[in-house]
Amino acid sequence: MSLVSDHILVDSGANDPVFPAVYPMLETDFELWNPNSWTRGHPYELYRDMRERAPVMWSRMRQPGSGFWSVARYEDIKAVELQPETFSSERGGINLAVADRKHWRPEVLVRASMDNLISLDEPRHMQMRIQQKDFFIPAYVARLREKVSQKVESLLDDLEAKGPVVDFVKVFSNELPLYTLCEMLGVDEQDRHKVVHWMHYLEMASQFLTHPLRTFLSEPLFPFRFGPMVEEMFDYGKQVMADRRAEPREDLLSAIAHSELNGEKLPQEFLDGSWLLIIFAGNDTTRNSLSGTIKLMTEFPDQRAMVLDDPSLVPRMSEEALRMTSPVKHMRRTALQDTELNGQRIAKDEKVVMWYGAGNRDPDVFANPDVFDLTRDNVSKHIAFGHGVHKCLGARVAQMQLRVAYEQIFERFPNIEFTGDMKIAPNALVHAISRLKVNLYGRGNSRPSRIQVRKPSAA
Repeated sequence: MSLVSDHILVDSGANDPVFPAVYPMLETDFELWNPNSWTRGHPYELYRDMRERAPVMWSRMRQPGSGFWSVARYEDIKAVELQPETFSSERGGINLAVADRKHWRPEVLVRASMDNLISLDEPRHMQMRIQQKDFFIPAYVARLREKVSQKVESLLDDLEAKGPVVDFVKVFSNELPLYTLCEMLGVDEQDRHKVVHWMHYLEMASQFLTHPLRTFLSEPLFPFRFGPMVEEMFDYGKQVMADRRAEPREDLLSAIAHSELNGEKLPQEFLDGSWLLIIFAGNDTTRNSLSGTIKLMTEFPDQRAMVLDDPSLVPRMSEEALRMTSPVKHMRRTALQDTELNGQRIAKDEKVVMWYGAGNRDPDVFANPDVFDLTRDNVSKHIAFGHGVHKCLGARVAQMQLRVAYEQIFERFPNIEFTGDMKIAPNALVHAISRLKVNLYGRGNSRPSRIQVRKPSAA
């Protein structure tokens, strides 16, 4: 079976595009490819300038990485998403750059970042996707909702016990999507702490590449522990996939283990890639949207008041929050042939990067885009989950978690407030909020007294 990693397009280090740039390369100190830049959050002013002056802009990258085309307008992003026959996920993978093979260390981790569902083109992408669909359809999500609701209640108990000022990320938004993911996968209760450990080290790896000294000072043993951790993570994945093939259960891991491409069982490389994808990418949208929404509700108190007055607005609030936060920053495609986008000629094998945060604040689609407005008539038109055949498979699950969480949070802590203490990790792929301090009862407020209302006994 053909592997993505065997035929991946390695960066050439090209500094300039093949065809002349129609739009200017905007002067800015914000390097879109550089994880360090993103610790400041989304560059909304740069997005605006790109949409207005350079909607398809050539962006240089530190060599040996090749430059790429940055796409900023909503309709152009949709155009790329809707032409998978021209803009490939597989030819160059989804990473902003692919290093020469001699630098693939740890090799199993690098290969796994390519050999997975999200990096496949048609028809293989849909073949694999459809075999996992039963865990993302409305009936399954409805059954999962009850478990998620109980977990939210437990996590809110933890928040209250540690409050009133508490790190919302550490106690709540890190925990909820991880729990949901493990429930779907069928990870045994006694093994779930391992997933937390692996996720921590994978996130630390990104920080180590951008801030090696800082990472070393905060966790001196990280460089020595990372390699063994990667081996441990993939060894566990191999073991659990083999177990599900031998004795399948009613869980997502079993569905993945028994998936086929062109009539063949997935080779170990694709099982490794699936394991990495669900461990690392399975919770980012939910985790970072949860934290970002609490911040937004502090910044837009009129919207919070509307939701408190009418909780049926929570789904609309959730959609608008996804638009505003854009937890996934970009996806990359690679041109399979010479083509054109918004007047700009793009050459075969050049990278095309869609910046979702720019598209989600396009004023041609969303009036007053920097204002949180859950009453806007196209509140669900955002592209936070992507668009077209590669739209996030887990979108329904993410939306369910967000809605259940917001319903209970605002019922229990109606005055919850962001204190201003926030940290964003260096990550160019997701808006990685690593710390968000909140006051559960709002500044100047104390814990409200509770009155237990007993339900009348049945006659």
